[in-house]
Amino acid sequence: MKIEVQHKIPKKILTPTSGFLNGYSHSLNPYAGCAFACSYCYVRQSPVGLFRKQEWGTWVDVKQEARELITKEIRNLRKRNKEITIFMSSSTDPYQPVEYKEQVTRALLEAMAETPPDFLFVQTRSPLVTRDLDLFLQLKDRIRISVTVETDLEDIRKKFSPQAPPIQARLKALQELKEYHLPTQAAVAPVLPFSNDFPAKLAQVTERICLDDYTGDGSQGKRTERLGINDIYEKDQLEYWYKNRPSEKALEKMRTSFKPDQILVGQKGFMPF
Repeated sequence: MKIEVQHKIPKKILTPTSGFLNGYSHSLNPYAGCAFACSYCYVRQSPVGLFRKQEWGTWVDVKQEARELITKEIRNLRKRNKEITIFMSSSTDPYQPVEYKEQVTRALLEAMAETPPDFLFVQTRSPLVTRDLDLFLQLKDRIRISVTVETDLEDIRKKFSPQAPPIQARLKALQELKEYHLPTQAAVAPVLPFSNDFPAKLAQVTERICLDDYTGDGSQGKRTERLGINDIYEKDQLEYWYKNRPSEKALEKMRTSFKPDQILVGQKGFMPF
């Protein structure tokens, strides 16, 4: 799929949060749009996804001068004695393919290593995240890196997010981050159909998981429902995983490999500190 890439200079790079991310002071999106184009992505139904009038996954805006902007904004917040907790990213993936060339995310991390926030949560599904190990280590005491792993079944991944990275590559990335003793988690969000071996596979690469289903889309599942995601489940006779709160089913399974304090559910798993 060809991606239309545009370069734009935003007025600001940090956005005050509310709703699902109200535990943070700001969200940080290095890009607008996302080439991974996951079928269930709630951003498709958000203003950034709807107002563009282009199919989600076919366009990406690169935010230029990001390093200068975030340094200035963090310093201004510090002058006002504000706590700075940042969620990166809420409406894009900071390590989507365009990052290989543009390196906006890396520039932002370089700036935050020099002028750090109080806490940074990095959310991605890309193994490219391991490229920035050097910067994560500088932020080690004030960071958590969350890698989405919704299932361990490649055929399921291909049904729901064919443009996203393979599952095994994500597990390998988590393993590498763990080897450097960085705070990580696997975000099983949304929970997709998985095998009985999935809990053990996750336990090998991280000590913390977060479970969520489509109720975590910011509208208790209504945004996702409007996407017609249930059609994918019905086509492959997987309705049970859609209609029966799969996060509860997953919780029972994950307890075989994780201690209770290593399993977080819903919003709690994405909160700072």
